[in-house]
Amino acid sequence: MNLLNYLVPFALALGVLILVHEMGHYLVARWCGVKVLRFSIGFGKPLYTRRAGRDDTEWSLAAFPLGGYVKMLDEREGPVAPAELPRSFNRQSVYRRFAIVAAGPLANFLLAIVVYWGLFVVGTEELRPRVALSETPAIAQAAGVRDGDLVVAVDEEPVRSWQDLRWVLLQHALDHREVVLKVRTLEEVEAFRRLDLKGVPIDEAGTDLIARIGLKPWRPAIPPIIGRLVDGGPAERAGMRSGDEVVAIEATPIEAWTELVQTVREAPGRMLRFEIVREGSIIELFVTPDEASENGERVGRIGVGVAEPAPGGLSMFAEVRYGPVEGLVKAVRQTWETSVLSLKMIGRMFTGEVSWKNLSGPVTIADYAGQTAQLGLSHYLKFVALISISLGVLNLLPIPVLDGGHLLYYTVEIIKGGPIPERVMEIGQQIGLVLLVMLMAFAFYNDINRLISG
Repeated sequence: MNLLNYLVPFALALGVLILVHEMGHYLVARWCGVKVLRFSIGFGKPLYTRRAGRDDTEWSLAAFPLGGYVKMLDEREGPVAPAELPRSFNRQSVYRRFAIVAAGPLANFLLAIVVYWGLFVVGTEELRPRVALSETPAIAQAAGVRDGDLVVAVDEEPVRSWQDLRWVLLQHALDHREVVLKVRTLEEVEAFRRLDLKGVPIDEAGTDLIARIGLKPWRPAIPPIIGRLVDGGPAERAGMRSGDEVVAIEATPIEAWTELVQTVREAPGRMLRFEIVREGSIIELFVTPDEASENGERVGRIGVGVAEPAPGGLSMFAEVRYGPVEGLVKAVRQTWETSVLSLKMIGRMFTGEVSWKNLSGPVTIADYAGQTAQLGLSHYLKFVALISISLGVLNLLPIPVLDGGHLLYYTVEIIKGGPIPERVMEIGQQIGLVLLVMLMAFAFYNDINRLISG
């Protein structure tokens, strides 16, 4: 594993999210007439500093990158010249202070909307929501689901991709509901499957929700026909050609591409006897798979790719694209539903329905950043949007030291018609800091535990 493949995407995503969040505070503060003294990405000792702008604002990049801040002129933090008192943060009305603090999380939500909207309008290749029964199919089987069913709607809500299906089912499972799947069978017959999600456990380590329901992506039977060959690879050296159909390996019949791949994977460095159909004749070829490493495991490779499927076959993938207006509506809805789901999951953690082991820290986030970056730009951008929403939701939690804690103070100030006593705010800040440190420590513990357990 190349560490840079994970650190670079993580650093890039984190930098963008922090910049957008703090820029939200900065722009609204300037709009309200507040003087900004420092704009910092990161905490601690500055690594790079530059002064610019009408107010000679200090723009800084600091050593500890997990966050940032905008420092504004404030009488509570030092003396302020009489001429600049109107530009002090603490002299602003409670509504302006509320707007300045709320602008950070709202900027993160806006970033997610823009990213989702761009992806929806440009279009992405997605896995079709065509299902098959998994190894533990009890719930899906009871609903009458059949291999090859294409889900087109869940409770009349259209479904266009596998990700859409997972998302809708997760939301309904949280509410412990029964849902109706509208499907189109392999015979192109419209049917309905009533899926009972009342007893599906939301939180169960090691398995995906859809797997617990009894579903998995449907895969068409791909014939073992050779397509592209790697130049100089084991297959080409043995005389294999594009278009060859593998019918047996070591006298064991091969009927699907997956069987060919599995047999080769299990034989690194060991010569295998292939029976090939070429131009109507059966020939024998002897191929010795090269040894490769995959997640620490020795596997075999012969340097071949599968042939393109014949036209008119059932494809596992489809391009999902929306119009500009429809895409914007879906982007706003996706951001809203993800935010609500995040809050629900946090609430279920406090009730014990969802384990705190689901809390992730920077190590796990960096891992996901690297994985999505390797899958492609669209997957990476979806990851950035998701983390941006999570950052917005986290900052709106009513915990002192977070933006949500300050918004809670301002809400109380609006209701009671006056500011909260300084001593009460100081105690709240101390409690909030302790809670935040505990939260971070638990997230780091989960990260380390995941690394140890693999």
